[in-house]
Amino acid sequence: MADTQKCFRIIFMGTPDFSVPVLQGLIDGPDQVVAVVTQPDRPRGRGKKLSPPPVKVTAQSASIPVLQPTKIKTAEFADELRFFEPDLIIVAAYGRILPPSILDLPPLGCINIHGSLLPRHRGAAPIQWAILEGDKEAGVTIMEMDVGMDTGAMLLPAAIPVQDNDTAGSLFTKLSNLGSTALLRALNLLRQDKLPPIEQDHSLATEAPPLKKRDGAIDWNKSAWQIHCLIRGMDPWPTAYSFLDGKRFRFFAPELHSANAAQEPGTIIDANRKGLLLATGDGALLIREIQPEGKKRMSVAAYLCGQSLKRGQRFRSGL
Repeated sequence: MADTQKCFRIIFMGTPDFSVPVLQGLIDGPDQVVAVVTQPDRPRGRGKKLSPPPVKVTAQSASIPVLQPTKIKTAEFADELRFFEPDLIIVAAYGRILPPSILDLPPLGCINIHGSLLPRHRGAAPIQWAILEGDKEAGVTIMEMDVGMDTGAMLLPAAIPVQDNDTAGSLFTKLSNLGSTALLRALNLLRQDKLPPIEQDHSLATEAPPLKKRDGAIDWNKSAWQIHCLIRGMDPWPTAYSFLDGKRFRFFAPELHSANAAQEPGTIIDANRKGLLLATGDGALLIREIQPEGKKRMSVAAYLCGQSLKRGQRFRSGL
């Protein structure tokens, strides 16, 4: 019979902001987080001052031991983890692929909180790709980890709708909180032996590789909806951009518009306090916020107070 009162000894592995609500949920829950593993401190900002990962800050505030190995595929590190006698290792955006020496270490295995509805969007940037691909639904999957990239059996999926104004940033926050809730539910089911693994249909798998800065270049020949998804999926990083008279402009807060777009793709149809109305390969797109080269992000209305954007000017993908 399952022990519904069992308290799991957990090692948590995670690094960025996405991981913090998951860790905090574990800290506040019935189980014991015996150690946290995160990436080493990195230089950040203009001063390149060493800064701790968000997960480290959360762990230290709860007086949990923190490990920051530079190498994880060593016998010494596996022994270090074994010292904590974990029942389970839980991973949320740690940033490294775990070797068999770690996957096989805890009796209950390793569980990952992946930011997509598997088998769709396997890889490092699932949340961005959900928006880039125009998905109407996004979510998280609590899953068993194996030696593959997000190929393990699924334990518990949780889904939410993607809103037309969602960005990668806003969806990160939503899915981070959803992941925390889903994980706690999964752990309670595990306590009751009610969390059977379900194999993924690998034929349905899609990839979500890391984004590069160049991926943000806007191809105005694409449809308004495709560009709408690109701008939102690249916000807050690496951002979607285009060039006007040799200067880079970054684009934010897009809105589909019913205006007739008979002009060449990338052409300014209108520019006023409501935003920047642009022609695309199919339809028109209203841009409400921009970031001119060398300046901060601002509303189009604020930009037009000191600068001009004129009808007929045309944005281009390259210089």
